[in-house]
Amino acid sequence: MIDVLLTVGTRKGLFIGRRHGGDGRWRFEGPHFNAQAVYSIAIDTRRTVPRLLVGGDSAHWGPSVFRSDDLGETWVEPPQPAVKFPEFTGRSLERVWQLHPAGPEAPDVVYAGTEPAALFRSEDGGESFALVRPLWEHPTRSQWVPGGGGEGLHTIVTDPRDARAVTVAVSTAGVFRTRDGGESWAPANKGVSAVFLPDQHPEFGQCVHKIAQDAADPDRLFLQNHWGVYRSDDGGERWQDIGEGLPSTFGFAAATHPRRPDTAYVFPITADSDRVPAENKCRVYRTGDGGRTWEPLSAGLPSEAHYGTVLRDALCTDDADPAGVYFGNRNGEVYGSADDGDTWQLLASHLPDVLCVRAAVIRQ
Repeated sequence: MIDVLLTVGTRKGLFIGRRHGGDGRWRFEGPHFNAQAVYSIAIDTRRTVPRLLVGGDSAHWGPSVFRSDDLGETWVEPPQPAVKFPEFTGRSLERVWQLHPAGPEAPDVVYAGTEPAALFRSEDGGESFALVRPLWEHPTRSQWVPGGGGEGLHTIVTDPRDARAVTVAVSTAGVFRTRDGGESWAPANKGVSAVFLPDQHPEFGQCVHKIAQDAADPDRLFLQNHWGVYRSDDGGERWQDIGEGLPSTFGFAAATHPRRPDTAYVFPITADSDRVPAENKCRVYRTGDGGRTWEPLSAGLPSEAHYGTVLRDALCTDDADPAGVYFGNRNGEVYGSADDGDTWQLLASHLPDVLCVRAAVIRQ
């Protein structure tokens, strides 16, 4: 039996949906962490029973990382904060923007990206984390400027061939890479624009919104920028513009197909000054040829004028065959496709505004 687990982080808690293989129907329950903003979720499928990791943010108690080893039936919060800035930094944790299990080559490693912008590494499955100091102490850090949503390290990409290779994205510092396990870091923004700066192609300082890794080639990356959609074929060394054919190149989210090479999904937004779906149409755009062409996917999505913004972590795919594709918006709607994005259905509505979604196949 194959089920699909869909986790939905919202401004006021976590909702968990499940599509049962027997009847194909979706059932949602929640909220977990009532009244907490859930900015990050990870489903660690490297275990026999996947571990769920959630970055919650309580207005009263502050941010924390919770875990569940029974698919959300029960939750554990460590007695000491899992993610904590060392005293020497003079900073405190404001938010956990990203939780990312490394690949099978590093079975117990989980990364966390935070605000203030920093990378933390766990070697015990996400129960405790340590600051990656070389990135925190990078010589460019004093020139990093917070984006509109804060100074967040919001994207982490690991190389399935090499556990020492990690790529991160920071708003608004851009892309940084390590190839030695975090001992050294270099900017990786050649070709990516920063339209809001006098020098529109600086070494760093871009407002990168999301990066997604190709299914077949780990060196092929897709990037949604603050204006601009890009592709790299060399692990981020250089980027080329692939935005032609989209109704807008502004947006937040990017995801890739779990098996098809050269296949990526974005959700275009009108503009940085008008953050609603491009042309007020609810559409996901897909490329199947590495960005040379794009096609709108809207079958089953609302046909009337639509204003639900999709945030950077609110678009994802699962590993089913055919692939499931999911997105949530700030209207509190969650849509899903069970056929690679060709057709859609409304899975949940009237939720608090959706901040992130993550999905995975659960085989039982």
